[in-house]
Amino acid sequence: MGSALTSDDVPLPEATKPAAVLGIPQATALVLGSIIGVGVFNLPASLASYGPISVVALGLTTIGALALALLFASLASRMPADGGPYAYARAAFGNLVGFVNAWLYWLTTWGGNAAIATGWVLYLEHFVNTGHNVVFTIVLILAGIWLAVGINLLGVASMGRVQLWTSILKFVPLLLVSVIGLAFIDPANFATWNLSGQSTVAAIGGAMALCLFSYVGVESASVAAARVRNPTRNVPRATILGTLAAAVVYMLSLITVFGLVPNAQLRSATAPFATATTNLTGASWAGGAVALLVVISGFGALNGWTMLAAEMPRAASRDGLFPLRFERLSRRGVPAFGLLVSGVLATVLVLVSYIGEAGITVFNTLILMIGIAAAIPYGFSALAQIKWRIADRRTIATSRFVKDVLVAVIAVIFSVLFVIYSRDTEASGFAVYLPFVYLIGTLIIAVPVYLTNRARMTEPEGAPPA
Repeated sequence: MGSALTSDDVPLPEATKPAAVLGIPQATALVLGSIIGVGVFNLPASLASYGPISVVALGLTTIGALALALLFASLASRMPADGGPYAYARAAFGNLVGFVNAWLYWLTTWGGNAAIATGWVLYLEHFVNTGHNVVFTIVLILAGIWLAVGINLLGVASMGRVQLWTSILKFVPLLLVSVIGLAFIDPANFATWNLSGQSTVAAIGGAMALCLFSYVGVESASVAAARVRNPTRNVPRATILGTLAAAVVYMLSLITVFGLVPNAQLRSATAPFATATTNLTGASWAGGAVALLVVISGFGALNGWTMLAAEMPRAASRDGLFPLRFERLSRRGVPAFGLLVSGVLATVLVLVSYIGEAGITVFNTLILMIGIAAAIPYGFSALAQIKWRIADRRTIATSRFVKDVLVAVIAVIFSVLFVIYSRDTEASGFAVYLPFVYLIGTLIIAVPVYLTNRARMTEPEGAPPA
């Protein structure tokens, strides 16, 4: 990883920063597009075994997501540093904690791409590979991952245009279908509230762990702060606007799908939102149109997360925590090495995950692992906010102190709950703990990376005054 510069790479001088080319529409689209990928479209099938009680779980997860959005908006206003959760954890708790958070969040980005592509292909196969041949499925997944890498290699401006248009093309129709569908839901589909066979608390907790993946991305604008114009102003606004828009669509769409599709049909659906639309209209072409919408949506998420998968290690490399090669920019101003490495890692994860498994089983295992990997940096970001607010409590208004600490405490609680409930309860035996096994495996790989780079790590500067 520390090889010499090629002709396509240029070192990033200390005083030079990547071009900030994302305005408020593009930054909001990055947040919205990163949150709304394929999670909301595959979530009903993942939650079918829990039943309509999942709506309560999503509502509670939404509260946690909004708390996280407020948290990251506040942190970004104070410290608009690229790297987001990593930067906050490092500034508050030092390089070791910063490295662990950087590694886990990096896993969230490239591992998230593997999960997004796995869910995305379920809708793509509405048109091709309808027999779900596993080899062809894997080829389609990898094609999506590497097409997103290719677009990002063309430059941030190209990525921003794709992100803006894919966000528009998926958000407006999704909102429209969800609102119209509410008028046609069948109350009988809500007759049995909890189908899991577990207690109410356990069912809600298990469903929440699956719901978390659908909200991963609330912090995306803060991670890419160096690419956003006027980040102190625009990153907080984009974070709040993008998360609120996603929350509205999520709640409406889950209620609609559970109300339109009987549970027995939902459990076997590979493209549940398309099934719901077909049930609503009675026309198979409508389900096909929704499947096309999801294909566009999923690729928009792949596009945005691919950018974050390179921006995260670039920020850590700048501080000496990751190998130097991640910091270098190509002639198009992008961290090409990070893009390529993240693409390779997502590819490996897809191939490993499909050994003996397929479809929604792979998707569930991956999203649970990513949920754990995301929840830990979220929790440390909240702890950083609490630490800093206690330190400057005498210099800020009491109302602001109480609000920020309360939001941070809620974020910590939800982060802990997400980790606790991220067992794959739908699996059996050892497979129940596969999300944790995958996560531990990646942390073992991190040890030599940390030891190799420890000597060149710079000391964190701490947070600026409130």
